[in-house]
Amino acid sequence: MPLIHDNDEIPLTAGRTLFDYADDLAVRVPTSCGRTGECHECIVEVERGTNALSDLTDAETFLRGNYRLACQAAVQDITAEIEFAVLRRQPRILTKGVQRQDIEPQPLVYREGDDVIYLGPDGPKKIDSYRGRILGLAADLGTTTVVMNLVDLETFETIYTASFENPQRFGGSDIMNRISYDGGEYRGELLAVMLSSINFEIGEMVKSLKIRRRQIYELVVVGNATMREIFFGHDVQPIGQKPYKSPVELEFLEGKRKDTALNVRAGDLGVRIHPDANVYGGPLIGSHVGADVTADLLAIGLEQQDEPVILVDVGTNTEVVVGNRDRLLAASCPAGPAFEGGEVTYGMPGYDGAVEKFRFNGEDEAEIEVIGDVEPTGICGSGLIDLLAELRRTDRMSELGQLPPGTNEFVFHGENDLSLSRSDISALAQAKAANFCGQSIVLRQYGLPLDAYKALYLAGGFANYIDESNARDIGFIAGMPLEKIEKVGNASLEGATIMLLSGPKRREMEEFVQRIEHVELETTPDFFDLFVEGCQFKPMPEPAADRVS
Repeated sequence: MPLIHDNDEIPLTAGRTLFDYADDLAVRVPTSCGRTGECHECIVEVERGTNALSDLTDAETFLRGNYRLACQAAVQDITAEIEFAVLRRQPRILTKGVQRQDIEPQPLVYREGDDVIYLGPDGPKKIDSYRGRILGLAADLGTTTVVMNLVDLETFETIYTASFENPQRFGGSDIMNRISYDGGEYRGELLAVMLSSINFEIGEMVKSLKIRRRQIYELVVVGNATMREIFFGHDVQPIGQKPYKSPVELEFLEGKRKDTALNVRAGDLGVRIHPDANVYGGPLIGSHVGADVTADLLAIGLEQQDEPVILVDVGTNTEVVVGNRDRLLAASCPAGPAFEGGEVTYGMPGYDGAVEKFRFNGEDEAEIEVIGDVEPTGICGSGLIDLLAELRRTDRMSELGQLPPGTNEFVFHGENDLSLSRSDISALAQAKAANFCGQSIVLRQYGLPLDAYKALYLAGGFANYIDESNARDIGFIAGMPLEKIEKVGNASLEGATIMLLSGPKRREMEEFVQRIEHVELETTPDFFDLFVEGCQFKPMPEPAADRVS
């Protein structure tokens, strides 16, 4: 029987490791320990044939589920079919966002004669002699994906963009599972794999551009509260329990800090750039609403807007922000991974082979578009929204998500036997309900009718590919007129890049986010009723005002 990776096959030989087969297939697997199992970098997901592999070694005890270290997992049963995927797979990750034109670059790292100066909280100081270039990194650490821009801090141009799947998936597909994992006996593993992946990617950058790591003098990091705090080595357990705040935020609320931004020396953190480079963590907004949303707000210029807007950053955790520069409300919705490839039988991220668009034509025949224009192997989030909307539009599914009596699934691609089951629809309904509740409650508390808002901004990679009309029809997003819905792409990365380029804007956002009111959805008296309503596949009603702003 064969070993399979990404549609490539190779005959099995007993005793060889998955890393050996990766070598044969020219698959890039990160490692820095010489394949001894010590670095924990070569994590792979075994999609078929786990029982045909050797037992977990002592080096793999930190792993859960069907994850293995490629250097430790050896083939034992050659009569089985084994399929694996590297956790550095390249899904279709959005690297572009809305472009602000009104930012005057004023980086905090600059050249002064033959010196490289960093303008830190304690004033300017020399950190190096000029070596020909002054570079900086901006990174958006998402729960599912990681994207980084390498920026020339003298010309202000982005010269390289890297993206990869978040390698922490073995600790859980959502925030709460990763918090739980990091609170156990293997605390530090999530940080270690993220650091090693970022350092690996930096290595690829410098090799490609023929530059030196020591020419990178600052790194700006944004992410939700959990992702950011894990990266900086902070305890994330308080984020997983009431009042759902990180130790950094709690210190700020107790008056022990002036803001929630972080500044750490790269050498102390283990980031392989100039050791005296500053690693900056963007400020948090509150609870689970983190620095990635701060970056979103900066990217769309909300700190300057008088007209109220709605921002929805769609992801495993969806964040909702409503208002203008004078008053803002924000909330986090634990949507879970259903629309990003988890909990749905044939769900998958945006890899080649994922159905990304689905429609019934005039003859009620299904028409699909597949990423990579290859044979479909599953369906990603944008395709799922299309499929649900089309099932509703053609009365193949009720508002309650019920298929016709006696029907347990809808086959959306017969040749490859791909289907959407009743349990899949239930998982999607609950994920959608989280988005529904977040938007409904925050809009209601803000107190304005929908027509009073200038725009509904959709941020994030997943949101960039959805059909806005279909998303609106099933209640995934608020019922704004289509002409007012604007996709802003990876606004978090754009905002992080602005923070890298502008010290004044960085400081402005540190103060601006302190005025944002955080809404705790679960304390809303009718939260459960709204959640039940949100599980239905129908448009979101106009919010009834709790109060008038």
